[in-house]
Parts: sequence; C-alpha cells; structure tokens
Amino acid sequence: MSASSLRLGICAGEASGDILAGSVLSAWQETGAVGEITGIGGPQTVALGLQSLAPMERLAVMGLVEPLKRLPELLRIRRRLIAQQLDWQPDLFLGVDSPDFNLPVERRLRASGITTAHLVSPSVWAWRSGRIRSIRQSVDKMLCLLPFEVDIYKQAGIDAVCVGHPLVDDLKRLAPADAVRQQLGLPLGKTIVGILPGSRESEVRNLMPVFVDAMAKLQCRYPALHFVVPAANAQRGEQIHTLLERRELPVTVVSGQGREAMHASDVLLIASGTATLEAMLLRKPMVIAYRMAAASWAVLSRMVKTPHVGLPNILAGQLVAPELLQHEATAARMVHELSYLLDSGGAHQVAEFDLLAEQIGGDFAQRCIDALAPMVHR
Repeated sequence: MSASSLRLGICAGEASGDILAGSVLSAWQETGAVGEITGIGGPQTVALGLQSLAPMERLAVMGLVEPLKRLPELLRIRRRLIAQQLDWQPDLFLGVDSPDFNLPVERRLRASGITTAHLVSPSVWAWRSGRIRSIRQSVDKMLCLLPFEVDIYKQAGIDAVCVGHPLVDDLKRLAPADAVRQQLGLPLGKTIVGILPGSRESEVRNLMPVFVDAMAKLQCRYPALHFVVPAANAQRGEQIHTLLERRELPVTVVSGQGREAMHASDVLLIASGTATLEAMLLRKPMVIAYRMAAASWAVLSRMVKTPHVGLPNILAGQLVAPELLQHEATAARMVHELSYLLDSGGAHQVAEFDLLAEQIGGDFAQRCIDALAPMVHR
C-alpha cells in the first residue's frame, strides 16, 4: 500500500447504498489511490477491506415511527462512528444514502475540518425541503444520481454533480435473461413475475402478505406464471419463507441477486424505492406498491410534495408505472394492474424507460471518482 494512499471514511446504511459504495471503492482501489477504509458498510464494502464498526442492518429502518423505537441504539452507533472518524482523521468521509443517519455525522465531521461528501441526494424535491439548510452545513459536495437534482442544490449554494447510476454500466455485463433464469433455477418456458418487497424488515412485514395474496390470485388467472422473490439477506429470507409456506405457489426465493431476479423477470411487482430506478434501467414493466405503519403514513402523506413517489414517474413527470400506496395497495388492485402488463407486454412503459435512461447516463464509478478526487488535499 502506498504511503500516499487515501484514508477514506465511509458509511453505507443499507443494501442499495452498500452496492453503490462498493462500485466506487472497487474502481478507486484499482487506481491505487485508496488505502485504508473505516466506517460502516455491508457485504460489498466489507469485501473491499472495510471492518464495519456496526452491522449495517441495524441502520436500515424506514418511516417516522419505526426509527423512534430504535433511537437509543441508532444514536449510540452514530456517536461511535463520529468518535472513530474524529480520532482517525480520514482524508475524506463519504456518506452513502441513509441521510437521516449520515447527514448529522457529516455535519459534525465537517465542523471539525474533515472534508465530507454525500452520495445519493435525499429527496428534498419530494418532502422535507427544509433539509437543504442542514445539507449545506453537512457536505462539501453532493453526488446526485438524477440529473434534475443538481439544479436544486446549486440554487441553494451547494456544490453538486450528477454521477449517473452504476446499473447503466452493469447492464453491459449482464448475461442474457435466459442464462440468468437458468442460473437462478427458474423455468425457461414460463412467464416470470418478479416480486420485490424491499430490503428492510418493516417493508417485508408490511408488503409481503398482500404480495402473497396477489400472487395467489394471479396464479389462478394465469396458471403458466412462475414467481421469483429475491431476499436481501438471510433474515429477510426467513420472513419471506414463513409467509409463503402456507401457500402452494410456483415460486423461487433467491438469496440476494435482486438485480438478476429483475433481469430474469417479464414484469415486476416492486416496493417503491431505489429498486424502481434499477428496474427502469433494466426496462422492466412494473407495478409500484408501498405500505408503512399507519402512524408514519399519516405524517408522511401530508409532507410529500410530489404527485408521484416512484422514481421512474418522478423522472418522467407523469404516471408511467402504476403506484399503489397504503390503502390502495390491495391484492385486487395489484392483480388488475399486473394483468394489464401481462396482457400488453408493457411496451408503453419500456418506450418511456428508454428515454429516461438516456438522461441519466453511465460511467458511474469514474464520474464519482472524478468528483471526489479533487476534494482531497494531500
């Protein structure tokens, strides 16, 4: 390891952020510029040398009410991370997604003279726009995945750049769908419906029961269907298997491999979140659904400013993929929308996804490195 290698602090608080961080770190390490890494991460960043200060799973909570139940633990982990980074003095600290956890960390470190950046913009354009003031205090640079976000930050006096999305590049390396189906043990002669209930415990708890009901109704209507459900980790796999074990459904549950499961599918029933952007870039027709605790929904539904919540719809500025939220996320509605996609092939969605993908662009890891490297003053 070179004596001039960068000391990089990082915090990726959930599976999608860990994938993004891993993509950037891997490419940066190949240049020989990055040496030691400290902070919090998951399998992708740990494989690259990070010794995670705490299990990444403990940070992956969603909503307004649910995090309050874990607040003492989250605050304890945050204090440990801040103390570690202040003691270690990295050349750069990069927070990846998880803004409610990462931004206070970044703000404290930046106030102490540590250069900070944040990858994946919080949805300030959708809700809690007042966070822009806190972001200005927290980060030296914001790395955005979506092109329209950059202008919002520049208007607020925050340095920002669009770095695209890694899936644009990863698509070039994916095997054909039939080969991926074989890899996942899926039948080649059937229509595959991907079921993606999310990576968090609360998402699977709130969404998967109604997804299972929709699967049963769909299977009665289309006997030749086969379902594939990616489980983000072993714990989510146990949740999913428990919900499925009372039903006789043609379903394959795979460990991880959410991207491969989407690629192998013909249509998707998917939880609202970053996975919808990946599905869009894979050109997969989808029905977006989401449920959360009633108390969280009562608050959040009044705070959201955008007419849509699915990232493909927000990018398009119109409803391209159906959104079924909270009380509208019923099995009957899901079956109705999925039946339309199964009957039509979803060509109208795919055509729009082609246009949206062009706006985002690829070369994600290198664009991140190009944005971050000049921030480090050796």
